[in-house]
Amino acid sequence: MPAASAADRVLVALDVERPADAEALLDRLEGVLSGCKIGSQLFTAAGPAVVEHARKRGWRVFLDLKYHDIPSTVAGAVREATRLGVALLTVHASGGVRMMRAAAEAAARAADEFGCPRPRCLAVTVLTSLDRRALDVELGVPATVEAHVLHLAQLAREAGLDGCVASPREVRTLRLALGPGWVIVTPGIRPRSALAAAPTARPPDAGDDQVRVATPAAALAAGADYLVVGRPITAAADPRAAAEALLRELAA
Repeated sequence: MPAASAADRVLVALDVERPADAEALLDRLEGVLSGCKIGSQLFTAAGPAVVEHARKRGWRVFLDLKYHDIPSTVAGAVREATRLGVALLTVHASGGVRMMRAAAEAAARAADEFGCPRPRCLAVTVLTSLDRRALDVELGVPATVEAHVLHLAQLAREAGLDGCVASPREVRTLRLALGPGWVIVTPGIRPRSALAAAPTARPPDAGDDQVRVATPAAALAAGADYLVVGRPITAAADPRAAAEALLRELAA
């Protein structure tokens, strides 16, 4: 089930180069938000210590490393992520049912072994940087993005995962098909002012490579449980003010 308040449903993406940068963001956002996403860039730079530090400060951690390997390797990685006490973690749905099932089972076993809560295991469906043309021409998937996202999410549910990561464009379809218990985490969130200034259907560039985006209010209205928000907060001159403005937008 999603957290109760809007503030608890927004996960700030700590996609920064150094632990000191992450620390500064957590300092600025403390008391406004309560959850953060740690992805490949920061985890590669700082390792498990950055997760442990955020948790000791009271932040809920979404570890977004998108595990994609043979089932035994993914199971081992999920075991260690569970040991770290993360609240959510990700695997790539394209790894197949066996791999996803290994992740779900490893999380349950590790939670018992270490006496800690079991993290919610989420399947990454189609990255928000991909559109239908890229899916077809580059990846050889002739289906629409929406249809492929739903297919991968259904495989994830069959494998015993708890939910999925998908862009705002697919949330309503996922919610209708998979019901209220399925956890949906949604990146590609842009404040209303940002989307008013630029069209959502645009080619990716160096500054913003997400092409399937929506406002936070639209994503929640469609049925998202959690929103991952990066640059609209982290690249703002005042990240705390940007986070507060986003929460006001949700309240309105």
